[in-house]
Amino acid sequence: MLKLDLLIIAVHPDDAELGAGGVMAKYVAEGKKVGIVDLTQGELGTRGTAETRAQEAKDAAEILGLAARENLGLRDGFFENAEREKMAVIRAIRKYQPEIIITNAITDRHPDHGRAGQMVSEACFLAGLRRVETFDQDNIPQEAHRPPIGTAICTGLLYKTRCCYRYNRLLPC
Repeated sequence: MLKLDLLIIAVHPDDAELGAGGVMAKYVAEGKKVGIVDLTQGELGTRGTAETRAQEAKDAAEILGLAARENLGLRDGFFENAEREKMAVIRAIRKYQPEIIITNAITDRHPDHGRAGQMVSEACFLAGLRRVETFDQDNIPQEAHRPPIGTAICTGLLYKTRCCYRYNRLLPC
């Protein structure tokens, strides 16, 4: 188990950096462990491919100095706020035991973002219930964990900007 100080759970590769790149850079600069869990590969995006996004995500993780990054492989555009998807998020929360989680806004106009924000919020609660059983990759039971959600951007704009430029397919010419 890798215990993180900060975990960003976002729908698409690039959402974490575009939304909280500065916060992540600040935490890493302070010597804290930071990670990202992407819910989907962003395969329905009109700019770029899942493969392009995976490489961009890898590059951005290196720039930021992340301790962990993983992709849950949920279906972009079609994942549900249902048990199977929530259990995947709960397993990730328990795997990393974060002090703080940041996720997409529940009220975001993008349907994936709002749905993910609600799902992650519910998964944070459920991750703290001992009777919700999950197992790690070695089939060892995971411990319950109750993380708080949210923080504010303070510093790290340079690193956030550098990461955002890794997603140049999204930027107008």
